[in-house]
Amino acid sequence: MTVQPADGLSPAAVFPDPSHDQWQSLVEGVLRKSGKEVSGSAAEEALSTTLEDGLTTRPLYTAHDTSPDTGFPGFAPFTRGSRAEGNAAGGWDVRQRHALSDPARLNEAVLGDLENGVTSLWLTVGGPAGIAVGALARALDGVYLDLAPVVLDAPDDLDAAAAELLRLYEERGVAKSEARGTLGADPLGHEARTGTEADLTAAVHWARVCGAEYPGVRAIAVDALPYHEAGGSAGEELGLSLATGVAYLRALTAAGLGVEEACAQLEFRYAATADQFLTIAKLRAARRLWARVAEASGAPGAGGQRQHAVTSPVMMTRRDPWVNMLRTTLATLGAGVGGADSVTVLPFDHALGLPDAFARRIARNTSTILMEESHLARVIDPAGGSWYVERLTDELAAAAWAFFQETERAGGLPAALRSGLVAERLAATWAARSAKLARRKEPITGVSEFPMPSERPVEREPAPDAFAEAPGGLPRVRRDEAFEALRARSDAHLAATGERPKVFIAALGPAAAHTARVSFAVNLFGAGGIEAVHRPVSVDASTAGEALTASGASVACICSSDALYAEQADEVAGALKSAGAAQVFLAGRPGEYAGVDSYVFAGCDTVAVLTSVLDRMGVA
Repeated sequence: MTVQPADGLSPAAVFPDPSHDQWQSLVEGVLRKSGKEVSGSAAEEALSTTLEDGLTTRPLYTAHDTSPDTGFPGFAPFTRGSRAEGNAAGGWDVRQRHALSDPARLNEAVLGDLENGVTSLWLTVGGPAGIAVGALARALDGVYLDLAPVVLDAPDDLDAAAAELLRLYEERGVAKSEARGTLGADPLGHEARTGTEADLTAAVHWARVCGAEYPGVRAIAVDALPYHEAGGSAGEELGLSLATGVAYLRALTAAGLGVEEACAQLEFRYAATADQFLTIAKLRAARRLWARVAEASGAPGAGGQRQHAVTSPVMMTRRDPWVNMLRTTLATLGAGVGGADSVTVLPFDHALGLPDAFARRIARNTSTILMEESHLARVIDPAGGSWYVERLTDELAAAAWAFFQETERAGGLPAALRSGLVAERLAATWAARSAKLARRKEPITGVSEFPMPSERPVEREPAPDAFAEAPGGLPRVRRDEAFEALRARSDAHLAATGERPKVFIAALGPAAAHTARVSFAVNLFGAGGIEAVHRPVSVDASTAGEALTASGASVACICSSDALYAEQADEVAGALKSAGAAQVFLAGRPGEYAGVDSYVFAGCDTVAVLTSVLDRMGVA
């Protein structure tokens, strides 16, 4: 029944319902004004954005994009959540990661986190990056193990770590029915990281122990982070997580567990990125896909996936790391809206080494603000019904399922890892993404866009690398790696000479004519740690050479409008060359200007340009 306002007026009554064709016609008109003659669906495609996995983000979504199979929260296919109440009862589990080898320091950090909002602990145990198994009791001194679930990451000594944690439960009087946590067995994830062939014996053993005695403890972590950190797309990450889960199901059921019992032993771990919509869709699609696996395995009721989301290490930058706080906030928002059961926010200085107390505080407070101040957890499946999110979930699920099937046809995940199929596929995806990063089609704030070369680097205590001596595994990549290599060259030059490499900005004409391209050039060269010298504000053929000499630079970039280029670029470039410029750039699309060696413009290969400049300058 429609309720009319008291005055009898309906606000929408005078507005006719527009059709999709009418909207497309208006789009055609706008594009026509910009010089693009397109019509019909081509007009819509001109405004679309291509994503990884063959997905496309369109400019308009309607009710026709609503998925017919979303179901209800807590019911198959679990797209809208694995639990009917979602996170509305108490928010998501705030899970802090700790990788310290000193038990006293670890205990201090753990207690501080638990007192200030953290609700579960993720501990690295054993190896060069973790606490020794024998020191676990000291590290957890004062921790109420019946209240704070513990998640282990102990790939090098799972048996000892798992046995010690269960012993601590018993020693501290935690009833087996009340124990909560995850033993973290993930031999296939360890193989992906190290190349060491997986042995599932220990994982199966602890799954049987937990299934029989510890109903609140899961034995196995299906960790998709190795594939995300190797450069994989969202669809590839999902597809390989499914293949991993299926491999564990086969091993567990072969050992005598039922499908429902086997599913209850798995916790899935995914990366959450600053692309919040893709993160939301990924977590929703992951639940739908696992529900399909459980259904095909004969246990449709066991398809409610337990999810642990971790803010992406790939997106974290070493330069201007403060921006990482914003990235992790967006990633956490996506994880929360997407329905993750647990969320780990990596500290903003994660890429630099061991986080300090301030970084850990900001990390845990990120979840607190989103839940307590933004009320993000009070709505069950807040993205449900969004035509864009529903369509993106469908398309991402289809892409992931296709790759999962390809992996299964190759003999399953173990065979796909050992044959090189996984490595080759992820490498191809990363190569395509690297090209976009190099051309700044995917900008990195503080690194490839708006860099601050003069800012002092943030320093942290080095963090031991658990996989440094494992050359046989998948690589680990970062979005900033190409630019970081350039900035490292600049830093070395600064240390050796006391100054940054320099480029002289030869601006022509008044500020109104050159400001836009000057800003562009300063930004571009700064991404490589090259200091832009813009003094004087404007030059011409008679003053350019003297200004270049005064700047101390051996490379110059001419900046102005196309009209002034036509009048002055040839003569100014010649004057710069006569004054000793080893390389002269021009900010703008390639043209035919005498004396100009190269051009910088939006979409150019910035990494290649900056590499050539540093090479020309002799910056090793």
